[in-house]
Amino acid sequence: MLFIGDVVGRAGRRVLRELLPALREELAPDFVVVNGENAAHGIGITPKEADEILRLGADAITLGNHTYRHREIWPYLEQERRIVRPYNYLPTQPGRGTTVVEAGGKTLGVVNLSGAVHLQAGSPPLVAVDAALKEVARADLILVDMHAEVTSEKVALGWYLDGKVTAVVGTHTHVPTADARVLPGGTAYITDVGMTGARGGVIGMKKEQSIAVMRTHMPMRYEPSEVDPWLMGVYIEAEGRRATRITQILRSGS
Repeated sequence: MLFIGDVVGRAGRRVLRELLPALREELAPDFVVVNGENAAHGIGITPKEADEILRLGADAITLGNHTYRHREIWPYLEQERRIVRPYNYLPTQPGRGTTVVEAGGKTLGVVNLSGAVHLQAGSPPLVAVDAALKEVARADLILVDMHAEVTSEKVALGWYLDGKVTAVVGTHTHVPTADARVLPGGTAYITDVGMTGARGGVIGMKKEQSIAVMRTHMPMRYEPSEVDPWLMGVYIEAEGRRATRITQILRSGS
């Protein structure tokens, strides 16, 4: 399976359009999963961006802390089963936290979780995940997107799920980490896959604005950068449900 990290704004969508078709041909993944929670002008997602990501060949879309930024996505989350928001949000919030997609006679269970530290979550991810896994237990492969701020929550979840799922991939911080590996129980793991967006900014946003806010301590409207866009993700190979290899994908766009 190919998992692509947080798509950020117009630059992220553009580089996804440019590079995903070639990656599908080169790697021939059975499944493609894309985190799209920053696809709409760098914050949140609307049905327009979600439909575009699905048309480009994503089998499923995961989200994160900006899930509900745009009200028009709320009913879409109820209607479109291929898009998921963190499972450990409140049950009263729109959408679902798991899905099972099928391709080529195989099934992939996708679970989305939110970290609890510095982010809003209805329950701790390491507690909620047990119920989430029951919903995808019959899938041939299982991928968990852990959208979290701190590395400790992601690493702990990876160890907790080792041997239970095919892959645990971290998102949200937009900077790829150097710890991609297959854990002893056969679960592929990485703390953060990085973002699909402009590397010439500050985690995808215009660097001048981020610097100004940090220097003046005054609020400013952030805008996505267009400078030096990259696609970042991981390619995971598996035998049965056990992962055998995880490879980082870091490709520059135009």
